[in-house]
Amino acid sequence: MKNIGKYIDQTILKPDATKAEIASFLLGVVKYQFFAAVVNPCWVPVVGTQLPRGIKLCSVVDFPLGTSRTKVKVCAAEDLVQQGCHEIDMVLNIGKLKEKDYKYVGKEIKLVAEACQGRVLKVIIETCLLEKQEKVAAANIIKESGGQFVKTSTGFSREGAKVEDVELLRATVGPDFGVKASGGIKTYAQALQFIKAGANRLGTSSGVQIVEQAQESSRG
Repeated sequence: MKNIGKYIDQTILKPDATKAEIASFLLGVVKYQFFAAVVNPCWVPVVGTQLPRGIKLCSVVDFPLGTSRTKVKVCAAEDLVQQGCHEIDMVLNIGKLKEKDYKYVGKEIKLVAEACQGRVLKVIIETCLLEKQEKVAAANIIKESGGQFVKTSTGFSREGAKVEDVELLRATVGPDFGVKASGGIKTYAQALQFIKAGANRLGTSSGVQIVEQAQESSRG
């Protein structure tokens, strides 16, 4: 596949990332022209000044647990907007979803979406912690509450993305809504599987490896 990098949100979200690692990360992002660079909030000012135009700056809200109070998530989103983020990935309150407090979940997403002021909001539902009907409910709430993507995973829980979950989410939200597969995507073959299943964005820290494998495949 040509331009596989345009599907990829290249991430560096590990808590022990250093300035030197961020610099190396940026070299890969620029070289392979990924869709977005995703960093923890403390690195947004650094990365934002070094990204070329055309690559989106993305950061995270209440990552990886999603358990902060709504006003904390709203303030975090507002701060990221002020710092120049184009996209924001927030973690849904999974406990509230599981106890079917859909009003709480929907209101929280709506308020964070408003705080994003038109920026793209991707909502992480942590699929490995949910039953099938909970995944469907979460996707529908996100779509109804102002999010632009439903995202499978943080990559910090028991499992990451699964092809069958992406297929389910795509069937739930329809053809025109965002579905992001994230967590455990390390190879070009996996990336193709998720795109075929319906993902129109991939979150991974292995984007360089994936693009290089894609280039090798095209030469072969």
